[in-house]
Amino acid sequence: MSVHVASVGMARFGKRPDGLIDLAAEAAVQALEGVGRKPIDLLVVGSMLAHGPFGAEAVLPRLASRLGLESASGVRVDGSSATGAMAFHSAVLALESGRFERALVVGAEKMTDRPTAVVTRELAAALHPSEVAAGATMPALAALAGQGYLARYGIPVETIDAVVVHARAMATRNPYAQFQTPVTPEEVGASRPISLPLRLLHCSAISDGAAAVVLERGAGPATVLGLGQGFDAFRLVDRLDFTTFTATRLAARRAYESARLTRKEIEFVEVHDAFAPFALLHLEDLGICGPGEGPQWYEKGWVRSDGRVPVNPSGGVIGRGHPVAASGLAEIGEVALQLRGEAGAHAIARPPKIGLAQAVGGVGSHNFVTILGREGGA
Repeated sequence: MSVHVASVGMARFGKRPDGLIDLAAEAAVQALEGVGRKPIDLLVVGSMLAHGPFGAEAVLPRLASRLGLESASGVRVDGSSATGAMAFHSAVLALESGRFERALVVGAEKMTDRPTAVVTRELAAALHPSEVAAGATMPALAALAGQGYLARYGIPVETIDAVVVHARAMATRNPYAQFQTPVTPEEVGASRPISLPLRLLHCSAISDGAAAVVLERGAGPATVLGLGQGFDAFRLVDRLDFTTFTATRLAARRAYESARLTRKEIEFVEVHDAFAPFALLHLEDLGICGPGEGPQWYEKGWVRSDGRVPVNPSGGVIGRGHPVAASGLAEIGEVALQLRGEAGAHAIARPPKIGLAQAVGGVGSHNFVTILGREGGA
């Protein structure tokens, strides 16, 4: 049974005065208006850090009430930074079961109203308890992966600066992105150290924002062709290799198999570049390029809007901002917008027929791959 993305809604990412429910409703209303307010019989909401003025936020019933969806069924999911993709996959599977006709999927997060140290500690909940007990944070573990990758292939640190330059350049074309000004390699290299080789601009920003899509049964301009999910060892120390994400490789293989496509048929990608080195790993893990070849794709401009395989036309997590539960759904939403011809100023040069979105949970412990295509595929 086919399922397609019928509409997309976004609440601009960045530092927002709005509360969590306000952000979620902003994106949701936009998506609902995109289908003419047709009836919704399933609401799937994702939020990792849901909080309100009185503590933990009952985001699912509050949003249902705000949108007038009390008659719908509903579920809330939490998959750390892959929450948005998890919500999308859950809704697709529910529609494919035949129990539901139309679903509203929302991913939302409010993060900027708390000190950075508090948010960093909360995000560390996606790590193994033993890593947290040892003082590990997301940036610290990402830095280990980045160090290992650069050392393995003898790549200079300036290579990851190019990832940031690309992301910020793409984000300037996306009105919903947090960052609207480009940066130079010199500015990236001069930003303050966080956990070397990572500097401030190599890391995604704490953000507020939301994304929403309406899914309907049947085929359309942005039909779900393939879904894949994969796990890896929770602790980095238990992995055979942390310069690649096994969870992405598994998810990609499953998505390609279910779509009956090969990596060579993917025309553009949205990857979860929460930290600059991850963009290189993702391209390799998805099979877009071979091991150690990610840097040359940036050096030769093959990732640009008019390149071989455009990467992150939305600006990606680094350029668009990272309200964690919204990011995975925003990536899928961007693929749908490109396929539907609704991307506007951030449309890639060649109208695509097939696109892929990849989302990362934790430090690659549970990842998702989603392939969308126009009706009839390629």
